[in-house]
Amino acid sequence: MMSKRHRVGRAQRGITLLGLLFWAIIVGFIALLAVRVLPTLNEFFTIQKAVNKVALEGGNTVPEIRAAFEKQKDIEYSIQAISAKDLDITKENDRVVIRFAYNKEIELMAPVFLLIKYEGRSR
Repeated sequence: MMSKRHRVGRAQRGITLLGLLFWAIIVGFIALLAVRVLPTLNEFFTIQKAVNKVALEGGNTVPEIRAAFEKQKDIEYSIQAISAKDLDITKENDRVVIRFAYNKEIELMAPVFLLIKYEGRSR
């Protein structure tokens, strides 16, 4: 016959069904966020790359820079959030600086949305 002390040491371990369900919901929600947010991050980095390229090679006047961005936008088909008219173009120390900002609404589950505010500038 097993002693009482020996039985206590052999208690069952593991995860309950409710614990498993809780973690499945958490992991599922994080996966949903990743699937919805990663394309917008990719678009932001593509815009940033295009703005940097245009700032270096785009021209000297505002219309030339806007036209160069539109050409770059035609090449990078993933840029949908902004257009050339949304760019703020200035000069600082004889260097062209291009700033941009936009909001992206992502529907998680109706009626819940995630709002991400992106902004950037050329280097």
